[in-house]
Amino acid sequence: MNSDSPSFDLPRRQSLSAQAAEALERAIGEGTWQEFIPSERRLCELLQVSRPTIRTALQMLAKNGVIEIRQGRRNRLLPAARHSPHRASRLIGIVTPVPFEQLSGSAYKIVSEMKIHLAEHGFTTETLVCPQKAAAASRRRLEDFLRRNRVFCCLLTSVNHDLQDWFATHALPCLVLGSCHPDIKLPSLDIDYRSVCRHAGGTLLAKGHRRIALVMPDSGVAGDLASEQGFREAFAAPNHQDAAPMIVRHNGTVQHLALKLDSLFDSPQRPTALLVAKPAHGLSSLIHLLKRGLAVPDDVSIVCRDQDPLFEKVNPAISHYLTHDASFSHRLVRLMQQLVTQGYLPPEPTLIFPKHFIGGTLKAPPR
Repeated sequence: MNSDSPSFDLPRRQSLSAQAAEALERAIGEGTWQEFIPSERRLCELLQVSRPTIRTALQMLAKNGVIEIRQGRRNRLLPAARHSPHRASRLIGIVTPVPFEQLSGSAYKIVSEMKIHLAEHGFTTETLVCPQKAAAASRRRLEDFLRRNRVFCCLLTSVNHDLQDWFATHALPCLVLGSCHPDIKLPSLDIDYRSVCRHAGGTLLAKGHRRIALVMPDSGVAGDLASEQGFREAFAAPNHQDAAPMIVRHNGTVQHLALKLDSLFDSPQRPTALLVAKPAHGLSSLIHLLKRGLAVPDDVSIVCRDQDPLFEKVNPAISHYLTHDASFSHRLVRLMQQLVTQGYLPPEPTLIFPKHFIGGTLKAPPR
């Protein structure tokens, strides 16, 4: 199934060019594309016909005043076609690995505000849950969802590599709320986790720590992979040759995290500092260390990559990286507004570097 042609009928082997032109005009009228149509190569893939057939079909559409053919540039839809009363679907899909109400507090708030803004402009949203560990089933569920619904575009929240690749291949308008994997080219909005973890690692090294562990879920999510890359980069400076990064991956449960921490702190080379990715895991790590009789930050420093309102209300306040939800939400709304207006976003990341809240869990290592 091809996502940017949800209602295409593949041309039969008679009058292929005319049938291709009819299929394209119907898709244009339904709002599949907003300003430009895909390349000839992409249209050949969608309709499963040859390039000469597509070129003839495009010439027919140009003759009928539907498109403007522009040599060396993307073929443009003419105003009459773009403003057809049957033009645009108003449904936006939100693809997420967990039910909407199970998103983190910050993500839930940001996406909720986006939904309200879109509703004010006549768009509806529908959430599709695609679990990360069921790649094939999630892909089938996505294809069935798009087959049953005429979706204008999608917001992808923390989806895995397989689904990112699916959207990149099928060229359905979308925005990734999170980071893209290195080989995927899609528009995205996220915290600059690579820079955050490079900064956090560098800050701990500057304090004198030499045994530092990055504690993170074994998620395979692009933002977590970028975090690990940035963390390792902090140790690359010549004056840090005596330090080595330690990576601790867990399955996300409190029990498994505790087992990993016990193994880590029972070793002869136990760390003097932790950089913990997720807020809940940061709190769990703090409590577990206290149960072991370790003082924070006198024995172990803790820095959390992400934020939580509780971090500034406990004593000592937990060091973390702070992004105001309002500014992030504003950026998301602007990008989605551009996407629904133009039907297209450049396939590049929009990254936000948060403020470092130092807190009281960060100090030099014990001597």
